[in-house]
Amino acid sequence: MTSTGTSALTPAAPRRARRRVPWLVYLALLPLVAVLGVFAYYPAASGIWLSFQDGVPAIGMEFVGLDNYRTMLDDALFWRSFRNLGVIFLFGITVGWLLPMLSAELLISLRSARLQFLFRTLLIAPMAFPGVVLVLLWAAMYQPNDGLINRFLESVGLGALQQNWLGDPDLALLALLFIGFPFVAGLPFLVFLTALQNIPVEIFEACALDGCGRIRRLFRIDLPLMASQIKLLIFLTTIGVLQYGFAAYLTTGGGPNGATEVPVLRMLAEAFQGSEWGYAAALSTVLFILALALSVVIFRVRKEDPGVRPI
Repeated sequence: MTSTGTSALTPAAPRRARRRVPWLVYLALLPLVAVLGVFAYYPAASGIWLSFQDGVPAIGMEFVGLDNYRTMLDDALFWRSFRNLGVIFLFGITVGWLLPMLSAELLISLRSARLQFLFRTLLIAPMAFPGVVLVLLWAAMYQPNDGLINRFLESVGLGALQQNWLGDPDLALLALLFIGFPFVAGLPFLVFLTALQNIPVEIFEACALDGCGRIRRLFRIDLPLMASQIKLLIFLTTIGVLQYGFAAYLTTGGGPNGATEVPVLRMLAEAFQGSEWGYAAALSTVLFILALALSVVIFRVRKEDPGVRPI
């Protein structure tokens, strides 16, 4: 009898029966779905509907169709603010990741578990401080007259380098980006450190026996094995950049001359200063659609095997 006939007579492996979930479990999820509907989905849907209207919600609204979106197409300041978002994004995935990654690499190289715990605690302790305090502290340091940075430059004989850091259109955005320097106390550091700790020690030992240096190991082993974590960070950075505006609102308000203007600040200005709630809702709807589209693109990128590259 041929192998084909034998395989035909071989009984198929029994399928694993699916475990039936009691209907009470679905019933228990209804309160959570209801809360999400009231506090998450309903406000989002209301904002989209508001974008097709004009007026003040507490006084009266008038349906205007796509007029708000037509106005947005001619809003040069709104579209110019995306250029600042591009700079913020590039800075975040380069300089904003470089020092946290190097810190995680140095920390994982320590042989003493106690020293690792000590330095890890010291590096992430600033995360416990409120973000408002951090931004206001840096704003005080940037003061042109008695700020710490200008006073330090003057004390070391570099008074010619003193600047109006937040008042100069050419320096304001860069000054905002450096708030929080050296960027170690943040999510990227924790993600990189966790990813490195999950790499088996045997891989590092084999790499050391083969004479692989730190730089070569970083590009051949560490980065390929952290592909999933880097993809997650790209997603979180993208969402965070689209929502960026907290530091700019507290320090520059989008100025000077629109140098630090971002879409969120433009939306807030239209809503609370211009009372253009419908137009502000249109701007927020565009940001929502953009964030959703970029999220889908990031998560649909083909997942490659994060295997170790040949050394």
